[in-house]
This record gives sequence, C-alpha cells and structure tokens, in this order.
Amino acid sequence: MTRTNAREIACHLVYEMYLNDITAGEALTALMDEGYYPSLKSESDVYEEKPTGKQLEYLENVVQGVQAKRAELEGYLEKYAIGWSVGRISKVARAVMEVAMYEVLYVHDVPTGAAISEAVELTRKYENEDVVAFVNGVLGAFARAQGANEAE
Repeated sequence: MTRTNAREIACHLVYEMYLNDITAGEALTALMDEGYYPSLKSESDVYEEKPTGKQLEYLENVVQGVQAKRAELEGYLEKYAIGWSVGRISKVARAVMEVAMYEVLYVHDVPTGAAISEAVELTRKYENEDVVAFVNGVLGAFARAQGANEAE
C-alpha cells in the first residue's frame, strides 16, 4: 500500500468520525475488521491492499492525532478559512484539510508541499472545483504561516 492510499484512507476515517460521531479507535477497529475490509474493495481501489506495517502505523498516528488535536486543527480552520465557520465547511473538505494540517505539524517525514498537493488532489476526487480552490487557499495560507513560524 502506498502512502497516498494510506492518506486517502485516513481522510475516509476522519470523515467517518465526523459523519457517525465515533472515535478514532472505533473507526480504526471497524476498518481493520476481517469481515468489513474486503467489502471496501468494491467501493474504492485504495482498499485493494490492507494496510500493514508502516502504513498502518501512519494511519493510526494520523487518525488518532487528528482526534487528539481536533481543537487545534479547528482553530487553524477558523483562522485561515476566512469568512467561513467550521460548521459550514463540508465534512469531506474538513477531513482532508485536517489530515493535511496534522501531517504538516506532526508527521515530520511528509514535506509540507506533498501534504498540501495530495490534499488538493484528494479534494478534486470528491468535491467540485470551487471546493478544491477553497481547500488550496486555506492550506496555502496555513503553510505560509507555518513557514513564517519556523523561520522565527
């Protein structure tokens, strides 16, 4: 399984957490269920291989991390999604942006540009171009601010 596929699955799980009001642990447990995982293959090719090793560690880190840092990530969304409340942002776009922000802040082997580029491409897969532009703008502002903070 590639990191790109693991990232997309992480976004699916964060989306599921918001949609069904479940914890990261519940989402991860459901994903790895031997009876459930094979059924996902028919929905998306990202589920062709079951995550193991490094990609499973990545998934657990990101999904649990997004839950643990939810307030911080929502704060960044409020700050950089100018004119939008978090509640107005689609759950898909929110999940994608929070995964990308978490990666930039806490997953040190993922370059900022890669996290943002892949977030934009994931958004393009599930949303319209207006949402893609919104996600790109929010994450771009977030990344510029993080770069300025690192330079200080």
